[in-house]
Parts: sequence; C-alpha cells; structure tokens
Amino acid sequence: MAVRSTTKGEDAASKLRKQYPNAEINVWQLDMSSYDSIRGFVARVEKDLHRLDVAILNAGLGFGHFKIIPATGHEETVQVNYLSTMLLTILLLPILKSKSPAGSPGRLTISTAMLSIAAKFANKNEIPLLPSFDDEKFFDSRDVYSTSKLLGQMFVWKLTDVVSANDVVVNLVEPGFIKGTALHSDRPVATKVFMGLFMAAAARPVQVGASTYIDASILKGEESHGCILMNWEISPYAPIQYTPEGKTIMDRLWQETLSEFSFVDVNGLLKSL
Repeated sequence: MAVRSTTKGEDAASKLRKQYPNAEINVWQLDMSSYDSIRGFVARVEKDLHRLDVAILNAGLGFGHFKIIPATGHEETVQVNYLSTMLLTILLLPILKSKSPAGSPGRLTISTAMLSIAAKFANKNEIPLLPSFDDEKFFDSRDVYSTSKLLGQMFVWKLTDVVSANDVVVNLVEPGFIKGTALHSDRPVATKVFMGLFMAAAARPVQVGASTYIDASILKGEESHGCILMNWEISPYAPIQYTPEGKTIMDRLWQETLSEFSFVDVNGLLKSL
C-alpha cells in the first residue's frame, strides 16, 4: 500500500491483517504532490520487491481550490491527478516488465472518471498547454477534476502506442461513485452536505467499487490494453479524442508532458521497453 499518511495507512492495513492473517501487507509512504517522493518510492520498489505483478494507481484529488505546489510550480489537482500519476506510470513500466512472472505481462491499472466526457477544458488551445493550468484565470473548481482525468486518458491513449501489451498491459478503470471517498472534502459545507446525501442514496458500496479494480487489473486480458473499462466492460474514450482537434491536442500534451519529465529521461525509459 502506497499512502501519503503512513498513520492512516497502517490503520487500514491493521484491519486487513486481522481479516487476512496469512497476507503480508506493507505500508510505504508516497506523496503524489512531490516528484522526489515518487522517485524515492519507485527506487524502493526496484530495490525491495523481487516480484511485481500488478500496480493500481488510484490516488486523486477532487474539486478543490486553486493552489500551486511550490516544489513543482503546478496547480495541485493537475499535478496529482495527471502529472504525478503519469510519471509514476512511466517509472513503474520497466519494473513491471522485468519483475512480472515469466510469460505473463505486468499489469498497470489507473483509476479514471468518465466525467471527462463533460470536461470544458477551456484552455485546450493554449500554447504551451501545461503552463496554462497554472494560471488562475483558467481555473474552474467545478471542471478541474474532469479535465485532469481527461488529460490522463489522452496521455494513456498515446502511451499505449509505444508500450507493448506483451510486456505490460496498461488500462484505465472508471470505478464509479464510491461510498466513503473524500473527493469533496474541500468544498463548501452546503456542497459537502448535498454530496453526502447523494453518496448515501446513489454511490456504489466499496465492495462493488473494488470489484471494478479486480476486473481491470486481473481478469481482463491484453484486449484491454489502452482501453477504458466502465461497468466491467471496455468503453469509448471522451468524444474529443476521436476528432482531428483532439488528436492535435493529444500530440501536444504528449510532447509537453515528456518534456516535463526530462529529469528522469523518460524518452530513454520508453525506448527501452
């Protein structure tokens, strides 16, 4: 388990250890707002794990306020939901390839949200694109979550063109709205009350949400490589990704993101796969 707060992580792990006494459950610190933390976590994975079959990346921020992370200079939601998640994805790929069982590809599943279909993405024509997310004039607290998830879907579309499903199966899963999540913890009181009532009435139980991750990361095969899984089935991407405009944006986003990650030679990592 990779967690920002090891105290909370150990609390969750202790409950799992009681339920599954024969399982070995480790809690490792990972701050998705810090590139240094991500690199340190990956180094620990490389050093301490002799085998890695599956990685599920489900960290995310909800509908918050405009905030720049000083260490990276980027808006917090885009940093955590998009940039940091894609960096962790790329850094884990060669480890999953080399440490998965012989004859079986590694598996990497990323949590997403099909709110991307309704993303306004108001700055989509800005050049360069990534720095525009750090300008408060483009920030919309009601849209930043949806747009950040759309960015991830666009990047994975491009990523799986250069990563073979024979090495690592990479897919995205939409788990649905799950009870007990804290995506709206930073919203006004009235919004939190409304979302709490909506969650109680309409959200999926944790067990159902968990089943979508198991399905995507273990049960689905190479046919799911580069796909979005929703309601346990392969589903279309957001419509914009099938348009000429969307493909141009994806190309630009891909190149800018790889440039952002130049400090870890991502081009070299991807070529090595």
